[in-house]
Amino acid sequence: MKQPDQADTADTQETPAAQDTADTADTAPTRRPRTPPLRRAARALRRPAPWRRGPVLAALALLLGLLMALHARIPAGLMNLGSFTETFLPWFGLFVLPLLAGALWRRSASAVVALVLPVTVWLSLFGGLLTDKSRPGSDLTVAGHNVGAANPDPAGTARDLAASGADLLALQELTDTARPVYEEELAKTYPHHTTSGTVGLWSKLPLSDTRPVDIAMYPSRALRTTVASERGPLAVYVAHLGSVRVNPRAGMSTAQRDAGAEALAAAVAAEPAERVVVLGDLNGTVDDRAFDGLTGQMRSVQEEAGNGFGFSWPAGFPVARIDQILVRGVEPRSAWLLPATGSDHLPVAAGLAW
Repeated sequence: MKQPDQADTADTQETPAAQDTADTADTAPTRRPRTPPLRRAARALRRPAPWRRGPVLAALALLLGLLMALHARIPAGLMNLGSFTETFLPWFGLFVLPLLAGALWRRSASAVVALVLPVTVWLSLFGGLLTDKSRPGSDLTVAGHNVGAANPDPAGTARDLAASGADLLALQELTDTARPVYEEELAKTYPHHTTSGTVGLWSKLPLSDTRPVDIAMYPSRALRTTVASERGPLAVYVAHLGSVRVNPRAGMSTAQRDAGAEALAAAVAAEPAERVVVLGDLNGTVDDRAFDGLTGQMRSVQEEAGNGFGFSWPAGFPVARIDQILVRGVEPRSAWLLPATGSDHLPVAAGLAW
C-alpha cells in the first residue's frame, strides 16, 4: 500500500500552537465600546443612591449659604455675633472647600448641588473684589496709617511714608514720645500739618478750618480740616475709633467703637463741603452694620477702585481691612496697600480724581 509522503502529512495536520490560537480567537470576549464620562455621570445621577448620601453635608452647605446671604439679620445682641460675622464674612467662603471634599468623598450629588448656594452668594458679595478696578488719572494721592503706639522705629516709618508720594498723609495712634519724631522726619516733604490728640494730618497743600471731632473718646482721636487744592476745597476727616475686644464669654465688645462710628457719621452728614474724604483706623470693615450710617453716604475706595480685598490688619497675616479710606464727591481711581512698617497695621493709599 502506498504511504502518504511527508508533504501531504504536513498539509493535512495542524500544529498544537495553531489550534490554541484558533480556540482563543473563537472564545475571546468581544470588547464593548466605553461609555463617555458625561453619559456615565448622567446615569449615576439618575440613580437614587447619590441623592440619598450626605444629607448632613447638604444641610451644612445650605446653612452656609443662608448665613452669608442673611448676615444682616443675625441678631447683634447675642454676643454681638452679627458684627463678628460681618467682620470676617469674606473668609466664610473657605468653608466651601471642606464641604466639597466631603461631598466628593461621599459621592453625594445632593451635597454638591447644595454647594451652589454658598458659592453663588459669596460671588455676589465679593466677586467684584477679585478684579483690578484701578484706573489712571488721579489728581490727588492720599494715604492713611495706624503707626502703632509700640512701633520700635517711628523715624523709619516716617521716612517710608514720606517716600510713598502721598499728597496727604493721615496718621493714627501718635504717642507723646513719637509725635515729635514724625513732625521732624515729615517736615521736609509735608510743609503743612495738624494734630489733635493721637491723630494727625500731614499735607503738601495748605490746611485751614481745623478742629477736633467729638467721637466720645479722650484724648481726642478725630479731627476735621480743609485742604486747599487746585480743584477747590476738600474736607478731610482723620479718625481712630474705639478698639474692639473679643471675650469668649461675652463675644465682641464694640460699644465704644459703635458710638464713635455714629458720631463720625453725624459729623460727615452735617459737613457742608461737597468733597469729603475720611481716613482712619475704624476698627471695623465696611461690611459691618455698625458703619451703615457712614457707608450709606460715602464710598470705599477699595471696593470702587482696588484690586483684591486690601486686608490691612494684622500686618503679619492680614485678615481684615479695618483701615479705611472713604470718599464723597470725588472719584476713586486706584487703591492699594503700602509696604509694612514697624506697626501692626499696613498703610493704605488711594488715588482720587475730581
